[in-house]
Amino acid sequence: MKIFVINAGSSSVKYQLIEPETGNVLAKGLCERIGMDAGHIKHTSTGKPVYDALVDMPDHAKAISVVIGLLQDKEYGVISSLDEIDAVGHRVVHGGEEFFESVLIDDKVLASIEKCVPLAPLHNPANITGIKACMEVMGSLPQVAVFDTAFHHTMEKKAYMYAIPYEFYEKYGVRKYGFHGTSHRYVSSRMAQMLGKPIEDLKLIVCHLGNGSSLCAVDKGKSVDTSMGFTPMDGLPMGTRPGHIDAGAVLHMIINFGIKPDEVLNILNKKSGMLGVSGVSSDFRDLEKAASEGNERSALAREMFCYTVKKTIGSYMAAMGGVDAIAFAGGVGENDSGVRESILEGLEWFGIVLDKEKNNGFRSEGFICAEESKVALMVVPTNEELMIALDTKAIVEKL
Repeated sequence: MKIFVINAGSSSVKYQLIEPETGNVLAKGLCERIGMDAGHIKHTSTGKPVYDALVDMPDHAKAISVVIGLLQDKEYGVISSLDEIDAVGHRVVHGGEEFFESVLIDDKVLASIEKCVPLAPLHNPANITGIKACMEVMGSLPQVAVFDTAFHHTMEKKAYMYAIPYEFYEKYGVRKYGFHGTSHRYVSSRMAQMLGKPIEDLKLIVCHLGNGSSLCAVDKGKSVDTSMGFTPMDGLPMGTRPGHIDAGAVLHMIINFGIKPDEVLNILNKKSGMLGVSGVSSDFRDLEKAASEGNERSALAREMFCYTVKKTIGSYMAAMGGVDAIAFAGGVGENDSGVRESILEGLEWFGIVLDKEKNNGFRSEGFICAEESKVALMVVPTNEELMIALDTKAIVEKL
């Protein structure tokens, strides 16, 4: 079976053609600057030359058409016809309270995803655009939606409710939803495999750390708490987002500084986090370099990030009554050994002991804990695309 996995952004399409049974990626690529001058696509297929070119892509449908053409191209492609693709799996950020699992997309499902746009105005519209583009270009091929929020629907009310008037939850759905669920689900499942134990017997903490970051407490295979909230802005300080912030501080910005709500949203989404504190960059590599050169604000930004992750790990151990393993995933979690060391430093009292020599420069899948550590410490590169492909396969096989 071959599954075409799509992650559509407002002006981009990230894609992979995957064989879910083996996890083999036949082709992958990224279309950028869709709807702008000089659109760009980079396409890589197994055993074939890389296609890297400027291509006119006025809309997402055209971008998908270009990709389908490349997949079938004699020089760059891996299939002879569209008939070899069995289904399309779409990453959809927000499923609200309606979607607890991945679903086959029809008109009713699409309408429900559109109703969630106010909950994810930066993401769901782009996801919808990608779905419609595939429907236009690929006809009746089955389309499946895989939701970032779905994995967290196992949280209890005590974990997802906010202490505000209850009618805001009943009428408007104001509650913690959590995100990165597809990544947390993949990583926690892989952790259990690496530990050689049933996931139902384990208490796990997944640290998905990147430009967007979140932690998840996974008890017996189910999400019981996560750091992102009503939006992906909450929780840990991130590349350009602040993480947890007193709502009173936001109101103070609006009421006393005269900053309009739209600008406040722009500040909190695009100008805060590591970028806002450091004044240098949202990229942890740039912050590390600047800090090594004596930039105190860059050092502070990294310290704030690691401190917040450490606190959140502690709170999740308390919530679950312990932890068997902690894993690091995402661009920062997988590659920044200094961040991992700073996060884990001081947790030895809990039996969490890092092997600093093993951790230093470690960038592959494996264990980074010392032999005496009572808690397994792991690096697990996430694979959301494979998770989407597996969900899509499971749904399509039932048709």
